[in-house]
Amino acid sequence: MTSTNITLLSKPIQNNLVDGYLKFQLNQQTTAVLSMKHTQEAIIVPIESITSMPNMPSCILGLMNWRSRIIWVVDLPRMLNLESLDYRLRQYNALIIRVESLVLGLVVQEIKGTTKFAADAIHSPIGQVASSLVPYLCGCVVQQEEILLVLDAQAIVQSSILRSD
Repeated sequence: MTSTNITLLSKPIQNNLVDGYLKFQLNQQTTAVLSMKHTQEAIIVPIESITSMPNMPSCILGLMNWRSRIIWVVDLPRMLNLESLDYRLRQYNALIIRVESLVLGLVVQEIKGTTKFAADAIHSPIGQVASSLVPYLCGCVVQQEEILLVLDAQAIVQSSILRSD
């Protein structure tokens, strides 16, 4: 009986080594994750609640009100030079991310839920993915025979594509 208690007590300690991630489909072929440290919320956004802005890069869908803040909304697959979303949709699946004081809405194909893995499970993306994706990645993880791209929230919000200067 005592040995069972020891086993149960050791599990939370192991979980401290594991980080939580939000898992989503970027497009039909590509599954990705973002650290929960940077994820504020996953929401469904009616297409009419995004106000498009003139003279913006094609990946920027526009502005929207999120919790009394005006934030930019980005088509994440298009920003990453992947097949972009179907614009006949009536609503978008959006992730709200925050890196320091920067808040950004990222539209993705489908939000899958959460997953966990240890930091040492993340491998170099070089040679695994298109070189245009590498600046936006922390790496790749193989989980249940599926390759997950581990996106770098900091690199996304600081992307030159989103800068007007």
